[in-house]
Amino acid sequence: MSNWTESNNRLSQTFKFKNFIEAFGFMSQVAIIAEKMDHHPNWSNVYNQVTIELTTHDAGNTVTDKDRTLAKAIDDLLA
Repeated sequence: MSNWTESNNRLSQTFKFKNFIEAFGFMSQVAIIAEKMDHHPNWSNVYNQVTIELTTHDAGNTVTDKDRTLAKAIDDLLA
């Protein structure tokens, strides 16, 4: 995985884009993948930055393979 940080039982990364439209488009792509996986991120967006935190709620809010799989799918979007 690229620049994901594992801390406090979360995988997190902040992505920076050229502008709000690119950031929002990225979020839309992630939303489709997350929905198909039935694994939804905690995230926020401010202008051209998207911060994503992944944790598995039904596993006691810990990082699991579900989080790592979603993180890789997110990385693959940007590859």
